[in-house]
Amino acid sequence: MVILSLYAAKTKWGRPMGTALLVIVFTAVVANLKLIPSASNTIPLYDAIFSYLAPISIFFLLLGANLRSIKKAGAPMIGLFLIGSLATVLGILVSWYLVSPQNVLGDDGKILAGMLTGTYTGGSVNFNAVALAYDFQERGTLYAGAIAVDNVITAIWVIVTIAFPVLLRRFFKDKKISASPVENDKTENDAIDLQSMGWLLFIGLAAFLVSELIAEVLPKIPSIITLSTLGIILAQTSFVSKLKGGHTLGLYLVYLFLAVIGAYCEISSVIALKEVGLTLLLFTSIAVFIHGCIIILLGTFTFRDWDMISIASQANIGGGTSAIALAETFNRKELILPAILVGTLGNALGTYLGFLVVSIL
Repeated sequence: MVILSLYAAKTKWGRPMGTALLVIVFTAVVANLKLIPSASNTIPLYDAIFSYLAPISIFFLLLGANLRSIKKAGAPMIGLFLIGSLATVLGILVSWYLVSPQNVLGDDGKILAGMLTGTYTGGSVNFNAVALAYDFQERGTLYAGAIAVDNVITAIWVIVTIAFPVLLRRFFKDKKISASPVENDKTENDAIDLQSMGWLLFIGLAAFLVSELIAEVLPKIPSIITLSTLGIILAQTSFVSKLKGGHTLGLYLVYLFLAVIGAYCEISSVIALKEVGLTLLLFTSIAVFIHGCIIILLGTFTFRDWDMISIASQANIGGGTSAIALAETFNRKELILPAILVGTLGNALGTYLGFLVVSIL
């Protein structure tokens, strides 16, 4: 699917969609046609991509990070991300009173609302953190249904965030914050050689191992924070900066991550839940729609950078890795590091907001 998307993105019809979107769409189609495993019959490979390849992809992309680029883009991105986090909470609360999922789900409704708040602030880590606190994972069918709905909405939101900057520019002019080219940008000529590949794989796996060991000793520090920090530090050394292919490897792993997102977009699982599934889908859709309206509206009055608004929203709804894919799709290399930073911030903030929503409801 990744190879097919790379070729399709070079065609006249595929170019406007971009590789990231095509990977999700193509994989979702073949998964729903039962040609490859999906969420209901997942395979260890998918878990490995989420657990290992996605974090390492962030590390590889950070090896080309230019710290100077964050001076202008960093603060606005964090501001937009915090706006998006508040918009998620408001979206969940408004949707709660519009849909009244508690009439169908009972007391489980408010726990699900907290789980969705967490995942649409930072990612699946927060979704599971709230679920584990209330032993929600023991509610087999309902827990699986919530994951299925989350995956469907996440895939749809990637499509929305890719499309709306293009649509808005037809009617409103925006500005690009820190739009100057990134210094020493090697992405246009990132041909990898065997020696560089050997070093990159060794450094990437070693950094991942170190981050996991530190997480065991200091469990309050998420491993992704350690891994990202190591990537930023190493990126400033002359030896690592001369290695070729880091961006290429990182981007390929991001596309694999997006392929799994597409494979998990399983419509049949939502339909199989009938009333519960439709309630979950409606509740979640309205919440995310409200999030989108708020962040676009407030982002327009503050920073007016459609790409940045889109990436910040995707960092909320889809997490840091899909936000990076958007930065690549928009050719905004200077936003890769800010996207990773706000993704990490979301992991830290999401669980707290999830518990807050449960306590409010």
